Amino acid sequence: MSSRPAPPWPLVALFTAGYLAAYLLPTTVGRLDSGLPLSSTEAGSIGSALLLGSACAGFLLAAHVHRIGPRRLARTGLLLAAAGYGTAAVSHSIPVVVAGAVAGGFGSGTATTVAATGIAAQRDPHRASTLGLLGVSALAGVIYLTVPRLGPGHGLPLAALALTALLVWPATGRLSTPARIVTTHPGTGDGGRLPHTRSGIVLAAGILCWSLAQNSLWGVSGRIGLTQAHLTEVTVGAVFAIALGAGLLGVIGAGALGPRLGRALPIGLGTALIAGCIALSASATGFGTFATGEIAWNTLYPIVLSYLIGLAASLDRRGRWAVLVGSASSLGTAVGPLAGSLLSARAGFPAMGTILAVGLLAITLPLTAVALHTGGRPLLPGAARRRTSAVVVAVTTGTPSGAVPPVGAPEQAVVEFPLDAAAGTAREEYDTAGPQQTAAAPGPGTL
Repeated sequence: MSSRPAPPWPLVALFTAGYLAAYLLPTTVGRLDSGLPLSSTEAGSIGSALLLGSACAGFLLAAHVHRIGPRRLARTGLLLAAAGYGTAAVSHSIPVVVAGAVAGGFGSGTATTVAATGIAAQRDPHRASTLGLLGVSALAGVIYLTVPRLGPGHGLPLAALALTALLVWPATGRLSTPARIVTTHPGTGDGGRLPHTRSGIVLAAGILCWSLAQNSLWGVSGRIGLTQAHLTEVTVGAVFAIALGAGLLGVIGAGALGPRLGRALPIGLGTALIAGCIALSASATGFGTFATGEIAWNTLYPIVLSYLIGLAASLDRRGRWAVLVGSASSLGTAVGPLAGSLLSARAGFPAMGTILAVGLLAITLPLTAVALHTGGRPLLPGAARRRTSAVVVAVTTGTPSGAVPPVGAPEQAVVEFPLDAAAGTAREEYDTAGPQQTAAAPGPGTL
């Protein structure tokens, strides 16, 4: 078994194959509605069942990736996705389409589970998750531009999902379990018990509501543009295409920004700004407000999502929280379109946007609190911890002695030495070098 972490590009490819189903949900559901004798509600229910299958895979397999083996599990998931989506693509029997979509969703969720586990083991999980979001956004954009030119029918988006799973198959040959995950030590958070249990539960519940709000708007955005903003279908499609391109720029921006600002600020401020975009889009009565809200929202969404994924990965190096939080997000994604339809039908689009915005603002505080609690504070030059009971020394392996960290650098690890040991060391130096060289030695409780 390899002693190095799984290389990032196979994980990015696997992440792309797993997440693609959620990104293609609008066109998949729309094609089911137009290509099969289904109502809009029934087609949406099939899409929700697909995403529920994906979420179930994450909940069931989160703790078993390393026992089964990431390579074997990834290949099983990709085969299941290819077979399920492929069968649904070529069949016109509604029960077969439903069964194939659910099986394909479970396969996608399995691939996402393996990818999330591997990304959590990377030295920079935020970078790996950002690359994954960039890959799935770019591929989804290509499919959105290509599928309408290939003709009608429900099978094209499903076939694209099946083909992507098959194309990613060769990348699984480079998947392996990292040595630092195989070799576990008590108390390090790598054992059987989930670390940061309270923070993980709060994050999972928060991202479920976060995803529900995003997809509640996404599920009815087309109707808002057509019926309330009085735009043509061509214009609405153009706005969505521009918004998708803005999403790519958002992913690139998140990758360039990296951990410089920590996680709390992008998550907290980004979620608050998204709440404003949702309220603006839902109340749009013309092209300007509709386009502004949709484009700004799609720019911010992947930025915040990348930091949420990175935060989940940081809670457990075995990747279990990353998988469980991702599965909670899939649940929110699955329920979102139904919630948006019900809210808009009962209260209207503007009231729906207000309700979703208030809900997002309500979960901003707990999400930010988790990021602050688990992510540490930026280390500023000249900052030092002082304790009266111990001598504290900041240590970073491989860092040159005397190097000053830049503003905003992650807080360094802290090693504490008891006073007795420090005093003994000072006495040894005195006996060896004499009093003149040790006169400036720090006293107890100071640095």
